[in-house]
Amino acid sequence: MKVIVDHARCQGHALCMLKAPQVYQLNDDGYNSMPPTEVPPELEEQARLGAINCPEGAIRLDKRAVD
Repeated sequence: MKVIVDHARCQGHALCMLKAPQVYQLNDDGYNSMPPTEVPPELEEQARLGAINCPEGAIRLDKRAVD
């Protein structure tokens, strides 16, 4: 699973990182600025939890296999 963050939509609520600190990273200003990131299977549930808690809907999860 790949996590893709729309940086323009992120408003710095930090709920993604609070719900899934092993998956999401914030910059010094408190915004999620991580690049598209492949998440290992054991962290997929955390990735989902962080994504659904983003009030701006700035996080997309791509379940397609990455080549």
